[in-house]
Amino acid sequence: MAIKRQRRKLKVLFATSEATPFVKTGGLGDVGGSLPPALRHAGCKVSVVMPKYSTIPWEFVEKMQHVAEFGVPLAWRNVWCGVEHLSYRDIDFYFIDNEDYFKRDTCYGHFDDGERFAFFSKAILEAMEHVEGMRCDVLHCNDWQTALAPVFLREFYRGIDYMDNVRTIFSIHNVQFQGQYSDKMLGDVLGLEGTPAADQLRMDKDSIDFMKGACLYSDMLSTVSPTYANELKTPYFGEHLEWVFQQRADALHGVLNGIDMADWNPASDPRIPQNFSAKDLSGKAACKAALQQELGLAVDPTRPLVVNVGRLTKQKGLDLVNYAFETLMSRGVQVAVLGTGDPAYEDSLRYFAGRFPGQAAACITFDNNLAHRMYAGADLFLMPSQFEPCGLSQMISMRYGTLPVVRETGGLADSVHAYNKYTGEGDGFSFANFNADEMASCLLEACEVFWTQPDVWRQLQLQAMAVDFGWGIAANDYIDLYHQLHPEVIRYVKRRDI
Repeated sequence: MAIKRQRRKLKVLFATSEATPFVKTGGLGDVGGSLPPALRHAGCKVSVVMPKYSTIPWEFVEKMQHVAEFGVPLAWRNVWCGVEHLSYRDIDFYFIDNEDYFKRDTCYGHFDDGERFAFFSKAILEAMEHVEGMRCDVLHCNDWQTALAPVFLREFYRGIDYMDNVRTIFSIHNVQFQGQYSDKMLGDVLGLEGTPAADQLRMDKDSIDFMKGACLYSDMLSTVSPTYANELKTPYFGEHLEWVFQQRADALHGVLNGIDMADWNPASDPRIPQNFSAKDLSGKAACKAALQQELGLAVDPTRPLVVNVGRLTKQKGLDLVNYAFETLMSRGVQVAVLGTGDPAYEDSLRYFAGRFPGQAAACITFDNNLAHRMYAGADLFLMPSQFEPCGLSQMISMRYGTLPVVRETGGLADSVHAYNKYTGEGDGFSFANFNADEMASCLLEACEVFWTQPDVWRQLQLQAMAVDFGWGIAANDYIDLYHQLHPEVIRYVKRRDI
Protein backbone atom coordinates (compact mmCIF):
# COMPACT_ATOMS: atom_id res chain seq x y z
CA MET A 1 0.00 0.00 0.00
CA ALA A 2 1.25 3.49 -0.83
CA ILE A 3 0.32 6.79 0.72
CA LYS A 4 -1.00 9.47 -1.61
CA ARG A 5 -1.57 13.12 -0.71
CA GLN A 6 -4.95 14.36 -1.78
CA ARG A 7 -6.03 18.01 -1.43
CA ARG A 8 -9.64 19.04 -1.35
CA LYS A 9 -10.58 22.10 -3.37
CA LEU A 10 -10.23 25.31 -1.47
CA LYS A 11 -12.90 27.99 -1.77
CA VAL A 12 -11.29 31.31 -2.65
CA LEU A 13 -13.01 34.70 -2.75
CA PHE A 14 -10.94 37.06 -4.91
CA ALA A 15 -11.58 40.68 -3.89
CA THR A 16 -10.56 43.35 -6.39
CA SER A 17 -11.56 46.88 -7.34
CA GLU A 18 -11.44 46.05 -11.07
CA ALA A 19 -11.46 43.10 -13.44
CA THR A 20 -11.67 42.73 -17.19
CA PRO A 21 -13.92 42.77 -19.10
CA PHE A 22 -16.07 44.73 -16.64
CA VAL A 23 -13.70 47.52 -15.56
CA LYS A 24 -10.01 48.09 -16.23
CA THR A 25 -7.83 51.11 -15.48
CA GLY A 26 -4.49 49.27 -15.24
CA GLY A 27 -2.72 45.98 -14.67
CA LEU A 28 -4.93 45.07 -11.70
CA GLY A 29 -7.86 44.77 -14.12
CA ASP A 30 -5.91 42.20 -16.15
CA VAL A 31 -5.09 40.22 -13.02
CA GLY A 32 -8.69 40.33 -11.81
CA GLY A 33 -9.95 39.03 -15.13
CA SER A 34 -7.30 36.40 -15.86
CA LEU A 35 -6.07 34.92 -12.57
CA PRO A 36 -9.44 33.61 -11.23
CA PRO A 37 -10.14 31.43 -14.33
CA ALA A 38 -6.59 30.08 -14.09
CA LEU A 39 -7.14 29.29 -10.40
CA ARG A 40 -10.36 27.47 -11.25
CA HIS A 41 -8.58 25.48 -13.96
CA ALA A 42 -5.80 24.61 -11.50
CA GLY A 43 -8.23 23.21 -8.96
CA CYS A 44 -9.76 26.00 -6.83
CA LYS A 45 -13.38 26.88 -6.28
CA VAL A 46 -13.01 30.58 -6.93
CA SER A 47 -15.39 33.52 -7.09
CA VAL A 48 -14.75 37.24 -7.52
CA VAL A 49 -16.20 40.26 -5.73
CA MET A 50 -15.87 43.83 -7.01
CA PRO A 51 -17.84 47.09 -6.93
CA LYS A 52 -20.78 47.58 -9.28
CA TYR A 53 -19.55 50.68 -11.06
CA SER A 54 -21.87 52.58 -13.38
CA THR A 55 -19.17 52.26 -16.07
CA ILE A 56 -19.66 48.49 -16.38
CA PRO A 57 -21.01 47.83 -19.92
CA TRP A 58 -24.76 47.34 -20.13
CA GLU A 59 -24.32 43.97 -21.84
CA PHE A 60 -23.13 42.63 -18.47
CA VAL A 61 -25.40 44.68 -16.21
CA GLU A 62 -28.57 43.43 -17.89
CA LYS A 63 -27.57 39.82 -17.15
CA MET A 64 -26.89 40.38 -13.44
CA GLN A 65 -29.23 38.85 -10.87
CA HIS A 66 -30.03 40.55 -7.58
CA VAL A 67 -29.19 38.05 -4.81
CA ALA A 68 -29.14 40.06 -1.56
CA GLU A 69 -29.51 43.40 0.15
CA PHE A 70 -28.63 44.43 3.68
CA GLY A 71 -27.15 47.23 5.78
CA VAL A 72 -23.38 47.72 6.20
CA PRO A 73 -22.31 49.28 9.52
CA LEU A 74 -19.71 52.04 9.06
CA ALA A 75 -19.09 53.62 12.46
CA TRP A 76 -22.33 55.49 13.35
CA ARG A 77 -24.00 54.97 9.95
CA ASN A 78 -25.76 51.95 8.47
CA VAL A 79 -25.38 52.00 4.69
CA TRP A 80 -27.58 50.13 2.20
CA CYS A 81 -25.84 47.49 0.12
CA GLY A 82 -27.02 45.23 -2.69
CA VAL A 83 -25.27 42.23 -4.20
CA GLU A 84 -25.61 41.32 -7.87
CA HIS A 85 -24.42 38.04 -9.37
CA LEU A 86 -23.20 37.14 -12.84
CA SER A 87 -21.55 33.96 -14.09
CA TYR A 88 -18.79 34.74 -16.61
CA ARG A 89 -16.26 32.24 -18.02
CA ASP A 90 -17.57 29.75 -15.43
CA ILE A 91 -16.63 32.12 -12.60
CA ASP A 92 -19.16 33.56 -10.14
CA PHE A 93 -18.77 37.34 -10.07
CA TYR A 94 -20.45 39.24 -7.23
CA PHE A 95 -20.91 43.00 -7.54
CA ILE A 96 -21.28 45.19 -4.45
CA ASP A 97 -23.95 47.76 -5.27
CA ASN A 98 -24.44 51.24 -3.81
CA GLU A 99 -25.09 54.06 -6.24
CA ASP A 100 -24.00 56.78 -3.81
CA TYR A 101 -20.52 55.30 -3.81
CA PHE A 102 -20.14 53.68 -7.22
CA LYS A 103 -22.36 55.56 -9.66
CA ARG A 104 -19.49 57.81 -10.76
CA ASP A 105 -17.86 58.66 -14.08
CA THR A 106 -14.55 57.13 -12.97
CA CYS A 107 -13.52 54.41 -10.54
CA TYR A 108 -11.01 56.45 -8.56
CA GLY A 109 -9.97 60.02 -7.84
CA HIS A 110 -12.96 61.17 -5.79
CA PHE A 111 -12.92 63.15 -2.54
CA ASP A 112 -14.50 60.25 -0.62
CA ASP A 113 -12.46 57.35 -2.03
CA GLY A 114 -11.44 56.37 1.50
CA GLU A 115 -15.05 55.98 2.59
CA ARG A 116 -16.09 54.32 -0.69
CA PHE A 117 -13.54 51.53 -0.42
CA ALA A 118 -13.92 51.19 3.36
CA PHE A 119 -17.57 50.45 2.57
CA PHE A 120 -16.53 47.99 -0.13
CA SER A 121 -14.19 46.14 2.26
CA LYS A 122 -16.83 45.94 5.00
CA ALA A 123 -19.57 44.95 2.54
CA ILE A 124 -17.50 41.95 1.37
CA LEU A 125 -17.57 40.53 4.89
CA GLU A 126 -21.22 41.39 5.55
CA ALA A 127 -22.18 39.74 2.27
CA MET A 128 -20.81 36.41 3.45
CA GLU A 129 -23.70 36.22 5.93
CA HIS A 130 -26.30 36.75 3.19
CA VAL A 131 -24.73 35.03 0.15
CA GLU A 132 -23.54 31.51 0.84
CA GLY A 133 -21.62 31.40 -2.44
CA MET A 134 -19.30 34.11 -1.09
CA ARG A 135 -18.22 32.13 1.96
CA CYS A 136 -14.65 30.98 1.56
CA ASP A 137 -11.55 29.36 3.01
CA VAL A 138 -9.28 32.10 1.65
CA LEU A 139 -10.08 35.76 1.13
CA HIS A 140 -7.58 37.07 -1.43
CA CYS A 141 -7.49 40.88 -1.29
CA ASN A 142 -5.76 43.11 -3.82
CA ASP A 143 -4.26 46.57 -3.31
CA TRP A 144 -5.40 49.34 -0.99
CA GLN A 145 -9.02 49.36 -2.17
CA THR A 146 -9.59 46.02 -0.39
CA ALA A 147 -6.96 46.48 2.32
CA LEU A 148 -9.40 47.03 5.19
CA ALA A 149 -11.14 43.67 4.73
CA PRO A 150 -8.46 41.71 6.68
CA VAL A 151 -8.53 44.40 9.38
CA PHE A 152 -12.32 44.37 9.73
CA LEU A 153 -12.34 40.55 9.64
CA ARG A 154 -10.13 40.26 12.71
CA GLU A 155 -11.64 43.18 14.63
CA PHE A 156 -15.37 42.67 14.08
CA TYR A 157 -16.08 39.11 12.93
CA ARG A 158 -14.37 36.81 15.41
CA GLY A 159 -16.50 34.01 16.86
CA ILE A 160 -18.61 33.52 13.73
CA ASP A 161 -18.12 29.95 12.51
CA TYR A 162 -17.78 30.63 8.80
CA MET A 163 -15.56 33.66 9.51
CA ASP A 164 -13.15 32.02 11.95
CA ASN A 165 -12.13 29.60 9.21
CA VAL A 166 -11.25 32.39 6.75
CA ARG A 167 -7.56 33.02 6.09
CA THR A 168 -6.41 36.17 4.32
CA ILE A 169 -3.77 36.91 1.71
CA PHE A 170 -3.09 40.47 0.60
CA SER A 171 -1.45 41.18 -2.77
CA ILE A 172 0.50 44.39 -3.37
CA HIS A 173 0.43 45.40 -7.04
CA ASN A 174 2.01 48.82 -6.61
CA VAL A 175 3.14 50.07 -3.21
CA GLN A 176 3.06 53.70 -4.37
CA PHE A 177 -0.73 53.70 -3.91
CA GLN A 178 -1.51 52.88 -0.29
CA GLY A 179 -4.77 54.59 0.61
CA GLN A 180 -3.57 57.29 3.01
CA TYR A 181 -6.18 59.43 4.77
CA SER A 182 -6.80 61.60 7.80
CA ASP A 183 -6.92 59.77 11.11
CA LYS A 184 -10.36 61.32 11.66
CA MET A 185 -11.66 58.42 9.57
CA LEU A 186 -10.79 55.97 12.34
CA GLY A 187 -13.84 56.93 14.38
CA ASP A 188 -16.10 58.66 11.89
CA VAL A 189 -16.01 56.08 9.07
CA LEU A 190 -14.14 52.94 10.07
CA GLY A 191 -15.44 52.54 13.61
CA LEU A 192 -11.94 51.50 14.72
CA GLU A 193 -11.17 54.26 17.23
CA GLY A 194 -10.00 52.66 20.47
CA THR A 195 -9.24 49.27 18.90
CA PRO A 196 -5.77 47.75 18.34
CA ALA A 197 -6.25 48.49 14.65
CA ALA A 198 -6.09 52.23 15.28
CA ASP A 199 -2.39 52.03 16.14
CA GLN A 200 -1.69 49.53 13.36
CA LEU A 201 -3.23 51.78 10.73
CA ARG A 202 -1.62 55.00 11.92
CA MET A 203 1.34 56.37 9.93
CA ASP A 204 1.83 59.51 12.03
CA LYS A 205 -0.22 61.55 14.47
CA ASP A 206 -2.54 62.82 11.73
CA SER A 207 -2.82 60.09 9.11
CA ILE A 208 -3.68 56.43 8.59
CA ASP A 209 -2.66 54.01 5.85
CA PHE A 210 -5.05 51.31 4.60
CA MET A 211 -2.27 49.22 3.04
CA LYS A 212 -0.22 49.25 6.22
CA GLY A 213 -3.21 47.79 8.04
CA ALA A 214 -3.56 44.97 5.54
CA CYS A 215 0.16 44.21 5.67
CA LEU A 216 0.00 43.83 9.45
CA TYR A 217 -3.35 42.02 9.71
CA SER A 218 -3.26 39.61 6.76
CA ASP A 219 -2.13 36.03 7.31
CA MET A 220 0.07 36.16 4.22
CA LEU A 221 1.37 38.81 1.82
CA SER A 222 2.20 38.51 -1.85
CA THR A 223 3.37 40.77 -4.59
CA VAL A 224 3.64 40.44 -8.33
CA SER A 225 7.25 39.30 -8.80
CA PRO A 226 9.98 37.71 -6.66
CA THR A 227 12.43 40.57 -7.24
CA TYR A 228 9.85 43.20 -6.27
CA ALA A 229 9.17 41.26 -3.06
CA ASN A 230 12.81 41.76 -2.11
CA GLU A 231 12.87 45.36 -3.32
CA LEU A 232 9.92 46.25 -1.06
CA LYS A 233 12.15 45.66 1.98
CA THR A 234 14.43 48.55 0.97
CA PRO A 235 13.85 52.28 1.54
CA TYR A 236 14.24 53.07 -2.18
CA PHE A 237 11.26 50.90 -3.17
CA GLY A 238 9.32 50.45 0.08
CA GLU A 239 7.61 53.87 0.14
CA HIS A 240 7.92 54.16 3.97
CA LEU A 241 6.54 50.64 4.51
CA GLU A 242 9.87 48.87 4.10
CA TRP A 243 10.05 48.19 7.83
CA VAL A 244 6.70 46.39 7.65
CA PHE A 245 7.92 44.20 4.81
CA GLN A 246 11.14 43.50 6.71
CA GLN A 247 9.13 42.60 9.80
CA ARG A 248 6.87 40.28 7.80
CA ALA A 249 9.54 38.91 5.47
CA ASP A 250 8.61 35.28 6.22
CA ALA A 251 5.02 35.95 5.17
CA LEU A 252 5.88 37.89 1.99
CA HIS A 253 6.00 35.99 -1.32
CA GLY A 254 6.61 37.10 -4.89
CA VAL A 255 4.52 35.47 -7.62
CA LEU A 256 5.16 36.62 -11.18
CA ASN A 257 2.03 37.72 -13.04
CA GLY A 258 1.08 36.22 -16.37
CA ILE A 259 -0.64 37.34 -19.55
CA ASP A 260 -3.60 36.06 -21.55
CA MET A 261 -1.77 33.83 -24.02
CA ALA A 262 -4.88 33.46 -26.20
CA ASP A 263 -5.47 37.20 -26.57
CA TRP A 264 -1.80 37.93 -27.21
CA ASN A 265 -1.08 35.30 -29.86
CA PRO A 266 0.55 36.33 -33.16
CA ALA A 267 -0.68 33.14 -34.83
CA SER A 268 -4.34 34.05 -34.38
CA ASP A 269 -4.43 37.77 -33.47
CA PRO A 270 -7.16 39.37 -35.64
CA ARG A 271 -5.82 42.89 -34.97
CA ILE A 272 -2.52 42.54 -36.85
CA PRO A 273 -2.00 42.76 -40.65
CA GLN A 274 -0.61 39.25 -41.04
CA ASN A 275 -0.41 36.37 -38.60
CA PHE A 276 2.85 34.59 -37.90
CA SER A 277 4.36 32.06 -35.51
CA ALA A 278 7.71 30.70 -34.38
CA LYS A 279 7.52 28.18 -37.21
CA ASP A 280 7.01 30.88 -39.84
CA LEU A 281 8.13 34.42 -38.99
CA SER A 282 7.58 35.82 -42.48
CA GLY A 283 4.37 37.55 -41.38
CA LYS A 284 6.31 39.64 -38.87
CA ALA A 285 8.15 41.42 -41.70
CA ALA A 286 4.79 42.29 -43.25
CA CYS A 287 3.58 43.62 -39.88
CA LYS A 288 6.68 45.79 -39.59
CA ALA A 289 6.28 47.28 -43.06
CA ALA A 290 2.59 47.98 -42.43
CA LEU A 291 3.36 49.63 -39.08
CA GLN A 292 6.10 51.80 -40.56
CA GLN A 293 3.72 52.98 -43.26
CA GLU A 294 0.88 53.59 -40.77
CA LEU A 295 3.08 55.68 -38.47
CA GLY A 296 4.69 57.69 -41.26
CA LEU A 297 8.10 56.09 -40.81
CA ALA A 298 10.44 55.15 -43.63
CA VAL A 299 9.46 51.68 -44.83
CA ASP A 300 12.85 50.07 -44.47
CA PRO A 301 13.39 46.53 -43.15
CA THR A 302 17.06 47.28 -42.35
CA ARG A 303 16.22 49.93 -39.77
CA PRO A 304 15.56 48.60 -36.26
CA LEU A 305 12.12 49.75 -35.10
CA VAL A 306 11.93 50.38 -31.35
CA VAL A 307 8.53 50.89 -29.70
CA ASN A 308 7.21 51.77 -26.27
CA VAL A 309 3.58 51.21 -25.25
CA GLY A 310 2.25 52.38 -21.90
CA ARG A 311 1.86 55.26 -19.47
CA LEU A 312 4.11 58.24 -20.12
CA THR A 313 5.45 58.83 -16.60
CA LYS A 314 8.74 59.17 -14.80
CA GLN A 315 8.28 55.70 -13.32
CA LYS A 316 8.30 54.26 -16.84
CA GLY A 317 11.69 55.83 -17.59
CA LEU A 318 10.57 58.60 -19.93
CA ASP A 319 13.33 60.87 -18.62
CA LEU A 320 15.87 58.41 -19.98
CA VAL A 321 14.07 58.21 -23.31
CA ASN A 322 14.06 62.00 -23.67
CA TYR A 323 17.74 62.26 -22.81
CA ALA A 324 18.82 59.53 -25.25
CA PHE A 325 16.46 60.37 -28.12
CA GLU A 326 18.91 62.34 -30.27
CA THR A 327 21.62 59.70 -29.80
CA LEU A 328 19.25 57.04 -31.11
CA MET A 329 18.21 59.22 -34.03
CA SER A 330 21.86 59.80 -34.98
CA ARG A 331 22.33 56.04 -35.38
CA GLY A 332 19.36 55.64 -37.72
CA VAL A 333 17.11 53.87 -35.21
CA GLN A 334 13.35 54.30 -35.59
CA VAL A 335 11.37 55.02 -32.40
CA ALA A 336 7.58 54.95 -31.96
CA VAL A 337 5.68 55.59 -28.72
CA LEU A 338 2.03 54.90 -27.90
CA GLY A 339 0.41 56.13 -24.70
CA THR A 340 -0.75 59.02 -22.57
CA GLY A 341 0.51 60.47 -19.31
CA ASP A 342 2.27 63.53 -17.97
CA PRO A 343 1.83 66.49 -20.34
CA ALA A 344 5.57 67.28 -20.28
CA TYR A 345 6.40 63.85 -21.71
CA GLU A 346 3.57 64.01 -24.23
CA ASP A 347 4.88 67.36 -25.47
CA SER A 348 8.51 66.23 -25.66
CA LEU A 349 7.59 63.17 -27.71
CA ARG A 350 5.50 65.27 -30.09
CA TYR A 351 8.53 67.56 -30.44
CA PHE A 352 10.86 64.69 -31.34
CA ALA A 353 8.32 63.26 -33.81
CA GLY A 354 8.15 66.65 -35.53
CA ARG A 355 11.89 67.11 -35.52
CA PHE A 356 12.67 63.65 -36.94
CA PRO A 357 9.97 62.91 -39.54
CA GLY A 358 10.15 59.43 -41.00
CA GLN A 359 12.20 58.27 -38.04
CA ALA A 360 10.11 59.02 -34.93
CA ALA A 361 6.39 58.77 -34.20
CA ALA A 362 4.35 59.82 -31.17
CA CYS A 363 0.83 58.44 -30.80
CA ILE A 364 -0.50 60.27 -27.74
CA THR A 365 -3.61 58.20 -27.20
CA PHE A 366 -4.83 54.86 -25.89
CA ASP A 367 -5.54 52.47 -28.76
CA ASN A 368 -5.63 48.74 -28.00
CA ASN A 369 -5.74 47.75 -31.67
CA LEU A 370 -2.69 49.88 -32.45
CA ALA A 371 -0.93 48.40 -29.44
CA HIS A 372 -1.33 44.93 -30.95
CA ARG A 373 0.07 46.16 -34.26
CA MET A 374 3.04 47.79 -32.52
CA TYR A 375 3.88 44.67 -30.52
CA ALA A 376 3.70 42.63 -33.72
CA GLY A 377 5.56 45.00 -36.04
CA ALA A 378 8.45 46.21 -33.90
CA ASP A 379 11.91 44.72 -33.59
CA LEU A 380 12.61 45.95 -30.06
CA PHE A 381 10.43 46.96 -27.11
CA LEU A 382 11.93 49.58 -24.79
CA MET A 383 10.92 49.48 -21.10
CA PRO A 384 13.49 51.40 -18.98
CA SER A 385 11.39 51.62 -15.82
CA GLN A 386 12.59 53.32 -12.66
CA PHE A 387 10.74 50.55 -10.84
CA GLU A 388 8.33 47.92 -12.15
CA PRO A 389 6.45 45.62 -9.75
CA CYS A 390 5.79 43.15 -12.56
CA GLY A 391 5.15 44.61 -15.99
CA LEU A 392 3.18 42.87 -18.71
CA SER A 393 4.37 44.71 -21.82
CA GLN A 394 7.73 42.96 -21.90
CA MET A 395 5.97 39.58 -21.76
CA ILE A 396 3.61 40.55 -24.56
CA SER A 397 6.44 41.82 -26.76
CA MET A 398 8.32 38.52 -26.35
CA ARG A 399 5.19 36.65 -27.37
CA TYR A 400 5.39 38.51 -30.71
CA GLY A 401 9.12 37.99 -31.22
CA THR A 402 9.81 41.64 -30.34
CA LEU A 403 12.86 41.58 -28.11
CA PRO A 404 12.60 43.64 -24.90
CA VAL A 405 15.23 46.10 -23.68
CA VAL A 406 14.59 46.58 -19.97
CA ARG A 407 16.11 47.84 -16.77
CA GLU A 408 16.88 45.11 -14.27
CA THR A 409 14.22 45.86 -11.68
CA GLY A 410 11.15 44.09 -10.30
CA GLY A 411 9.31 41.82 -12.70
CA LEU A 412 11.49 42.97 -15.59
CA ALA A 413 14.48 41.27 -13.97
CA ASP A 414 12.43 38.12 -13.37
CA SER A 415 10.93 37.82 -16.85
CA VAL A 416 13.70 38.95 -19.22
CA HIS A 417 16.98 37.05 -19.44
CA ALA A 418 19.71 39.12 -21.06
CA TYR A 419 21.42 37.87 -24.21
CA ASN A 420 24.75 36.17 -23.52
CA LYS A 421 26.92 36.47 -26.63
CA TYR A 422 29.17 33.64 -25.47
CA THR A 423 26.48 31.00 -24.90
CA GLY A 424 23.65 32.33 -27.09
CA GLU A 425 21.27 32.19 -24.15
CA GLY A 426 18.71 34.89 -23.48
CA ASP A 427 15.46 36.36 -24.75
CA GLY A 428 16.12 40.10 -24.54
CA PHE A 429 18.54 42.77 -23.37
CA SER A 430 18.91 44.52 -20.02
CA PHE A 431 20.86 47.20 -18.17
CA ALA A 432 21.34 47.70 -14.44
CA ASN A 433 21.30 51.39 -13.53
CA PHE A 434 18.69 54.08 -14.06
CA ASN A 435 20.96 55.95 -16.44
CA ALA A 436 20.21 57.26 -19.93
CA ASP A 437 23.69 56.57 -21.35
CA GLU A 438 23.57 53.01 -20.05
CA MET A 439 20.11 52.54 -21.55
CA ALA A 440 21.22 53.92 -24.93
CA SER A 441 24.32 51.73 -24.93
CA CYS A 442 22.25 48.62 -24.21
CA LEU A 443 19.72 49.50 -26.90
CA LEU A 444 22.40 50.15 -29.51
CA GLU A 445 24.14 46.87 -28.63
CA ALA A 446 20.83 45.16 -29.38
CA CYS A 447 20.66 47.05 -32.68
CA GLU A 448 24.17 45.83 -33.55
CA VAL A 449 22.97 42.25 -33.21
CA PHE A 450 19.99 43.11 -35.43
CA TRP A 451 22.27 44.67 -38.06
CA THR A 452 25.17 42.24 -38.09
CA GLN A 453 23.96 38.85 -36.82
CA PRO A 454 20.60 37.98 -38.39
CA ASP A 455 20.87 34.29 -37.48
CA VAL A 456 21.51 35.14 -33.82
CA TRP A 457 18.64 37.64 -33.91
CA ARG A 458 16.23 35.05 -35.26
CA GLN A 459 17.30 32.56 -32.59
CA LEU A 460 16.70 35.14 -29.87
CA GLN A 461 13.25 35.78 -31.28
CA LEU A 462 12.46 32.07 -31.15
CA GLN A 463 13.73 31.82 -27.58
CA ALA A 464 11.58 34.78 -26.56
CA MET A 465 8.48 33.37 -28.22
CA ALA A 466 8.99 30.02 -26.48
CA VAL A 467 8.72 31.44 -22.94
CA ASP A 468 5.48 30.45 -21.20
CA PHE A 469 3.95 33.50 -19.53
CA GLY A 470 0.52 31.94 -19.14
CA TRP A 471 -1.41 32.33 -15.90
CA GLY A 472 -1.21 28.60 -15.13
CA ILE A 473 2.20 28.93 -13.48
CA ALA A 474 1.09 31.83 -11.25
CA ALA A 475 -2.16 30.02 -10.40
CA ASN A 476 -0.30 26.94 -9.16
CA ASP A 477 2.02 29.14 -7.10
CA TYR A 478 -0.96 30.86 -5.49
CA ILE A 479 -2.67 27.56 -4.77
CA ASP A 480 0.47 26.41 -2.96
CA LEU A 481 0.27 29.58 -0.84
CA TYR A 482 -3.43 29.01 -0.14
CA HIS A 483 -2.68 25.50 1.08
CA GLN A 484 0.03 26.85 3.37
CA LEU A 485 -2.74 28.88 4.98
CA HIS A 486 -4.98 25.79 5.19
CA PRO A 487 -2.68 22.78 5.65
CA GLU A 488 -5.54 20.85 7.26
CA VAL A 489 -7.25 20.40 3.90
CA ILE A 490 -4.50 18.06 2.74
CA ARG A 491 -5.56 14.58 3.67
CA TYR A 492 -3.63 11.37 3.21
CA VAL A 493 -5.28 8.33 1.65
CA LYS A 494 -3.98 4.84 1.05
CA ARG A 495 -3.97 3.41 -2.44
CA ARG A 496 -2.66 0.26 -4.02
CA ASP A 497 0.22 0.53 -6.45
CA ILE A 498 -0.72 -0.79 -9.85
